Amino acid sequence: MLPLPDDSRSRLAREVAQQIARPGTALSGYFYRSPLAYELELNQLLLKSWVYAAHVSELAEPGAFRTLEMGEDSIIVARGEDGELRAFSNSCRHRGARVCDREHGVARTFVCPYHGWTYGSDGALRGAREMTDAPGFDADRLGLRQLSLVEFEGLVFVNADPAAFDLEQALEPLRPPLAAYDLPNARIAHQHSYRVQANWKLCLENYLECYHCATAHRSYAKMHTLKDPQEKVQDVLDAMLARSEAVTGVPGITVDHRRMYEQAPGFGACASHQRYGLFEGYLTGSEDGQPVAPLMGRMQGYDGGAGDFQFGPVSFMLNYPDHCVLYRFLPLGPDDTDMKVVWFVDGSAVEGVDYQRDRVTWLWHHTTLEDEYIISRNRAGVLSRLYEPGPLQGEFEEAMMDFHRWYLGALGAAVEGAAK
Repeated sequence: MLPLPDDSRSRLAREVAQQIARPGTALSGYFYRSPLAYELELNQLLLKSWVYAAHVSELAEPGAFRTLEMGEDSIIVARGEDGELRAFSNSCRHRGARVCDREHGVARTFVCPYHGWTYGSDGALRGAREMTDAPGFDADRLGLRQLSLVEFEGLVFVNADPAAFDLEQALEPLRPPLAAYDLPNARIAHQHSYRVQANWKLCLENYLECYHCATAHRSYAKMHTLKDPQEKVQDVLDAMLARSEAVTGVPGITVDHRRMYEQAPGFGACASHQRYGLFEGYLTGSEDGQPVAPLMGRMQGYDGGAGDFQFGPVSFMLNYPDHCVLYRFLPLGPDDTDMKVVWFVDGSAVEGVDYQRDRVTWLWHHTTLEDEYIISRNRAGVLSRLYEPGPLQGEFEEAMMDFHRWYLGALGAAVEGAAK
């Protein structure tokens, strides 16, 4: 990636002001190249936002844990011996070494490999060799740094901000449509991390708009009405919404609640749901549009629709009657992104009997591979010295523009606050 000759706070403030003055225009290449912008994004946006960390099935027994990586930061989510879920920093309170180097597992304790400080699965300090008489040592105050955690309908979210807005309160309007899938008892059919050499915003922006769908995703586009202007597919959408509750047997499954980014009730607590239509003859998101697994939870039939959810700024879910697909976008570096995809099926479904993994994952695996390609092409262009941002498409890129307003507002406030 090309170095920036000037990456000062004064330049960042100018770039933010200039971008805000050009509403409806793609972001300047500066925002994908600036190390300073990246550092502020982590500190002031992502670490203060709610992020999907795990499904409860991955943390079922005492001692079960998963780690989450975001930039240089690592977070442990674990179920304690008391049955409680907690999140804490993966950094020893002595001199900072990581106490866990595995992505997931079961452990009664986390032991620092450097000096042997030992922590319980609740994050409490259990042992520190030869430290009892050390000045300032208080074991009760030296547990792993606790972070905020919320479990909502089987999905576990974390936030490093002690003053984080209550995510459960933000998501409560989504409970009727989401509860229909019985996610607390769902089975993870497969999950995969797609490592993309690109700035995290390019990956997120790609997910937030469907202007590219007709061009880049032919298999997706033949089934999903989002690839067309709403006016063109309104009849399909209206027919689906009219039959949804009767066909699925789920009151409230068509709840339309959109609180994305600027409209979120609290910072980093986005909560959104809409149900959109599939074209006639297609029942689900699969290679041929036909069912690939048993109906999920309380779903009683195929209405020709899909639930589109957002939980926080970087976590999303697309729910078909027979399976659900979760996406999460996190930076691992300024030019390195983890696009995590998790496929869920009904908890009673048995692999090889009720579903085949390859059939469940086919559409969104192939769609994500296509996304990797177009994101890499996008990256190559926006990093060019000759790149000039152009106008955005109002309907298809509306959610992306909402993200830009939230992003620029938060970044601008961070720069202004640092200058005081």
